[in-house]
Amino acid sequence: MWDRISASDPGLLRLTAGLRTVAAIALTLTVLGLLRVPLPQLVAGAIAAMVATFTIREKQRAAQARTLALGLPVALISVTLGSLLNQRVVVGDLFFVLVIFGAVYSRRFGDRGTTLGLIGFQFYFLSLFVQANMSTLPALYGVLALAFACSALVRFVLLPQTPAGTLERLRRAFRARLAQLIATQIELLDAGPEEIDKVLEELRTRTARLHETALMIQGQLEEGTSDEATARLLQRRIADAEIAAERLGLLLLTARSAERTDTLTLHLPGAPVPSGGAQPVRDEATAVLRRDLEALRLLVQRPLGEASGTALAHVRNRLLGYREEANLPEASPAVQDVFRGLGELARAVLGLRTALEGPQDESDDSPATARSREELDAEDAAIEVSEETEREEAEPSGLKRPTTRAAVQVAAGSALAITGGELLSSQRWYWAVLTCWIVFINTASTGEILVKSYRRLVGTVLGVVAGIGLAGLVGHHTWTAFGLMLVCVFAMFYTAPLSYTLMSFFVTAMLGLLYTLLHTYTTEVLVLRVEETALGAACGVIAAAVVLPIHTGRRTNELLVAVLERLADVTRAAVDQLSGGAGTGLVERARELDQALAELRAATQPLTHPITPLRSRRNAVRYVVALLETCAYHARSLAATAELLPTHPSIAADPRLREVCGRIVHNIEAIAAHVADPRSGAEIETGPSIASMLEPGTLRTPRYDRVTDRVLRHLQRLDEAVSGLARLLGVRTAAEPKG
Repeated sequence: MWDRISASDPGLLRLTAGLRTVAAIALTLTVLGLLRVPLPQLVAGAIAAMVATFTIREKQRAAQARTLALGLPVALISVTLGSLLNQRVVVGDLFFVLVIFGAVYSRRFGDRGTTLGLIGFQFYFLSLFVQANMSTLPALYGVLALAFACSALVRFVLLPQTPAGTLERLRRAFRARLAQLIATQIELLDAGPEEIDKVLEELRTRTARLHETALMIQGQLEEGTSDEATARLLQRRIADAEIAAERLGLLLLTARSAERTDTLTLHLPGAPVPSGGAQPVRDEATAVLRRDLEALRLLVQRPLGEASGTALAHVRNRLLGYREEANLPEASPAVQDVFRGLGELARAVLGLRTALEGPQDESDDSPATARSREELDAEDAAIEVSEETEREEAEPSGLKRPTTRAAVQVAAGSALAITGGELLSSQRWYWAVLTCWIVFINTASTGEILVKSYRRLVGTVLGVVAGIGLAGLVGHHTWTAFGLMLVCVFAMFYTAPLSYTLMSFFVTAMLGLLYTLLHTYTTEVLVLRVEETALGAACGVIAAAVVLPIHTGRRTNELLVAVLERLADVTRAAVDQLSGGAGTGLVERARELDQALAELRAATQPLTHPITPLRSRRNAVRYVVALLETCAYHARSLAATAELLPTHPSIAADPRLREVCGRIVHNIEAIAAHVADPRSGAEIETGPSIASMLEPGTLRTPRYDRVTDRVLRHLQRLDEAVSGLARLLGVRTAAEPKG
């Protein structure tokens, strides 16, 4: 059960965020309740504790403490100004717009600037919500100080969270998700034609989740490990396990199909299995494969420190034995490939365990296992800390800087929201401003803001219905309302990374309870909440579309060019090392490619959303992203193979691979040039298949045959995917020379 929780919430980040916020609010309410403060101050304390807890973004505890200490005076100043200007409509509105501008602009100063900007805005909003005035300010100061103190106590004492602890939980999540992926691969082995599409969709989902967890671990390595060498080792072992698991899935798909499976099948939602999927095979080799897949799953599930003993050593020896040709069972070539992939994944799991646990008992090792350990030890010794060469990019200035542009857009949208909101209600116009503010958070294009506005409106409408029901259920029971409010707060933070609609639902339901506590609840108030939300969303969309707009197409093109540049960089560096060159930092470059692709995938959501009217364009965008994911998989695999070159005598460099790769890199760069400027005249090159470009016989010695086949296969698939991407994006093909 714990593994399931870890897999569903990698690093327990959502659970920790929800519990920490609820605990801070509950502790604040308990102390204020013992002090018998008035109800409005209870509400102010609850909101203050929530804001003080969720706005902190730094990973290191010392940095968190400094930001929290700076946040209190910012909150006090903001509440004071809000109380002073609350009754001065024009001046107060103009100052609120300035506060909003400053809060967004402060994002350019990093996590601390972002946090202090959020605190300044949220506490100004708090002063409006509780209708603070000069007479209530002294008591309100005490409430806010207490809320910050309770937030600090929960963060640093009751529910501490360190980068090392987060990394440990993320590793546990990676192990759990890897075990789930292997379980799905077992289902794929047994699925009939009527079930295979459903199992394949589950395979895609779990492969993507494993990749997501690997990226999250990448983000925690620097702060969560003791030194850079350990970080590089873990990064390498996580990448090996991820690539080996993905490759095993592809080999299983191929074994289930009448012809070799295109890698795109694993990355394009809705893509069918080639030939519709054959009937599951029920022979001796498949029975052995099923048994050993289940054995590998159980081996992966073993917690750290519990993977010892004679029985487990026997299982590990059998699985690692499949890396040698003599131990492969009698079966078709496709099924034998699956056994080889099984052996490679077992090796990756062994390497990951060794990196996490250190030296292990080797008394029961077979010769195959001993050789795998020797390879891993050689790789560990070869990992040296290299100097990081950061590519400095010229930061845009003035209105071209993203934070400045966003600040101007939000300020313009908020000015519209204030004007329209006061026409709807002179008391609760700030809900429109809050919505306008929120739809700009973590968005970078007009399309992203439109989709976020739609989701917030849907969540608000559903939350109003829930709020009406909860208000009727609670009545005048104050502490019952606070209890339900805490449930809503937890659900809000737990679901926020999963669904913005759900988060908006719980926020609005919580507001219904807050208004009940303040004895200002009416059905008309919640309906007004919907109206103000719709107005604020509309103002945000208008501001994004009119004021310094960044259209979705322009942003996705910029991100697409970035992905293609990183793809060319990884491919060139990997093949250069496979050709005998001195490549460095291949795994790091591959992760940069993955991160760029994740940004592109997020930016294309407005184009692939179900409400998008252009269905053909939506399908084309999905196909482009799937092709890029296919390219990234093959580039990662090439990088992982190239990293093995210095330490493995079974892998030889061949200088001709550099010439073979030239066409692929040229085509990637031509596509990037075409996307950046369709008038560039860039053209891709075509020619014979990658494998046929090498003279037969030279690389086909028994010593290098299997690894060479894999490298050529990755290059061939990458070449095909790049050519398909060029056709989809309308890149011209260079005229082939005659004769």
